[in-house]
Amino acid sequence: QVQLVESGGGLVQPGGSLRLSCAASGSIFSLIAMGWYRQAPGKERELVAIIISSGSTNYADSVKGRFTISRDNAKNTVTLQMNSLKPEDKAGYYCNGKTWHGAGVYDYWGQGTQVTVAS
Repeated sequence: QVQLVESGGGLVQPGGSLRLSCAASGSIFSLIAMGWYRQAPGKERELVAIIISSGSTNYADSVKGRFTISRDNAKNTVTLQMNSLKPEDKAGYYCNGKTWHGAGVYDYWGQGTQVTVAS
């Protein structure tokens, strides 16, 4: 069992920056990847960024060059640094953890944190 708790959401102007953090607890040894998804009203949830156990990262095309995902294994946290924010970045952001259960990958989710980008 893994628990994920997000923090750091808020209101920023276009071009501003925001940093989201996700703290993991429980059976964190089982995590093979952690990442961030976002979902705007009326839209499907989409992957924003992910970091796997090897340290490799992947980003959605829409955030490449602006967002950076990183991890701190000592603190069991994953951070999403968001720069040059755009109005279209407004969404609920959800921390995601992936574990291997033998038969496949299982997803854990945080409750989400709201990011609003508006002038």
